Amino acid sequence: MKLTIIELLLIAVALAMDAFAISICAGLTLQPVNAKNAAIVGLYFGGFQAGMPLIGYLAGTQFADKITAFDHWVAFAVLAIIGGKMVLDSRGQADESGIKSPNVKTMLPLAIATSIDALAVGVSFAFMQVSIAPAVSAIGVVTFSLSVVGVLVGKIAGLKFKSRAELVGGIILVAMGVKILVEHLFFG
Repeated sequence: MKLTIIELLLIAVALAMDAFAISICAGLTLQPVNAKNAAIVGLYFGGFQAGMPLIGYLAGTQFADKITAFDHWVAFAVLAIIGGKMVLDSRGQADESGIKSPNVKTMLPLAIATSIDALAVGVSFAFMQVSIAPAVSAIGVVTFSLSVVGVLVGKIAGLKFKSRAELVGGIILVAMGVKILVEHLFFG
């Protein structure tokens, strides 16, 4: 199965929603909220969101040929589980601790935590035979951009959009998983 550009961008946006939500929170508490700090937040999140699917893809290609008979189920399950978790997380309480400074001690754990789902999506990319360089580039650029915007939105609008961003991202991932499954079962 080959992803279209629109599908790839939808996956990139969905994966970026956790980083976007945390970036909104960062915009509330960063001192100061300026272009430099917004770019640093974007680089952490965008870099990890691009790197993790590459790692997942490389791992997935090692065993993709052994499970081609049910790879569509694997891709569906991974995307549905990640998307479902994002939908459930969108109903939780916001973290009030905040990000005072975009330093390594603060940003590294957040960047890793928000990109674990991208690692799993990278594994599913191996089963879908995705061109990995454009895919990880799109994911990284989209996440960087949305993270920078998130910091600025957080400065202005606050926590209002955090749960909505996670909800939309989760729904997109579940929908992509269902699409992969339906295409394989009925049209593949």
